[in-house]
Amino acid sequence: MPANGTLEEQVRQRYHQPKGVEQFGIEPIPDRLKTVRWFDLFLIVVNFLINPGTILISGLAVASGLSFTEAVASQVCGVVIAFGAYVAMATIGVDYGVPGQVATRMAYGLRGAKWAPSLLRTAASIYWFAFQTVAGSMAVVAVLDKWLGGQHSLVWVSIIFAALQVAVALVGYESLKVLSRFAFPLKLVVFAYLFVLLAWQGGPDFAPSRVVGYAGLPGPHWLLFATWLNGAAAAWLTMITDAADFCRYSRTRVDMWLGTLSAAAVGSLLGALLGAYAAAGTLGRIANPFEVVAQLSTSGLTLLLVFVVIAFDNWTINVLNLYTGGLSLSNIAERLGRFWTTLAVSVLGVALSAVPDVVNGYTGYMNVLGNIFAPMAGVLIADYVFLKRTRVDVVALFEPGGPYWYWRGFGLAAIGWTVVGFVIYLAVPMAWVPTAVTPVVTGLGYYATVRLLSGRFPTLARAGRPGEQRESVDELDQELVMRGSPGPAREAYR
Repeated sequence: MPANGTLEEQVRQRYHQPKGVEQFGIEPIPDRLKTVRWFDLFLIVVNFLINPGTILISGLAVASGLSFTEAVASQVCGVVIAFGAYVAMATIGVDYGVPGQVATRMAYGLRGAKWAPSLLRTAASIYWFAFQTVAGSMAVVAVLDKWLGGQHSLVWVSIIFAALQVAVALVGYESLKVLSRFAFPLKLVVFAYLFVLLAWQGGPDFAPSRVVGYAGLPGPHWLLFATWLNGAAAAWLTMITDAADFCRYSRTRVDMWLGTLSAAAVGSLLGALLGAYAAAGTLGRIANPFEVVAQLSTSGLTLLLVFVVIAFDNWTINVLNLYTGGLSLSNIAERLGRFWTTLAVSVLGVALSAVPDVVNGYTGYMNVLGNIFAPMAGVLIADYVFLKRTRVDVVALFEPGGPYWYWRGFGLAAIGWTVVGFVIYLAVPMAWVPTAVTPVVTGLGYYATVRLLSGRFPTLARAGRPGEQRESVDELDQELVMRGSPGPAREAYR
């Protein structure tokens, strides 16, 4: 491996990656590259939240029997629950420049992180990519059938649609920024147009007063509301191990907090409003808002605008699904570069996009993922925020035999409480919103276990306290690139 050239060029040669793409995978981002301000981060995250999938979900919530306000509230509250944990873990990216999956090594161990958080998050990314692709393709098919006539194949539209989204993810973070800058203003204009179209051409049932007052099915709705809220929280809680991925190029914590939290509020509200509005206007009979729009207007301009916004919606979220999935796989397959792991995730995601049933099983899939990621969130927050007090030994994240090696590379306390949390999630009644309860119980259990056992197990005590920065990021990156030249700080643990 040659030692000349910029660090980025050395990483490219190490992994045999193409030029012009983001080179860094598991390696920490050097401080000189942390230039992203809050507004670019806002655009990336808000575009991630406003997408055909989240719009369709709020429509499905109305179709299941919720009122308009309940459907919107279930989605917004679910995002709020998830993003409380999300923002806490996003600081790792800002402070240390590492992707979220590498950061999970601090609790699960260098080997445990590969086969618990990373493997599960890779699977979740592939599922989410397929779900969003099929949801968007359903909207595309509705528009094409109305615009061009005839019936178009959902499977083939999904596959073609998925394949078109792969290129941006392969390029990396800079492509996300550029795409988001164009997509969000366009979405705002088209969303405003669609709301006006629904209110003016939808008939009496689409009048704003009628829609806002839509009460859903008769009877109490709490259990149904809790189910959809839990599904929304579980869906976005699966992103907790990826929070650092979006923020590791951020300039400061303030940029991250401002960009992420404002995006969560704006994105969840706009997406939920459009989906719930269209479904409530049909009295819950049609869940897909784009199908509603296609039935209301035969205007070529309307259908073109819907088609364009769907395409941008899917691009902006699915590029991120592939991007984070690629980083997750990089944490497992360290010898592959980010480009190649992203390509592998893309191939699997495109293949799953040919299965339309991924949309129909949304709540079931999300509950399964919630079973796993809810306790994982509790463990990670307890470890990072309360035990390590947000101070991580970055060298130790890559150091066999170091503080985060635990027992043969596995953090048994974290893994054990994740398993216990899985059982707790199943035991908590849906009316109590298990995605909110489980992280609290699991986090408290993990924190107490580490505190109580640290006196008996030096390995646990060493990992359970705040870490120190023993090398600069550039020095650590050079070691990782060279693969076989451990520095003095690393030698101390051998």
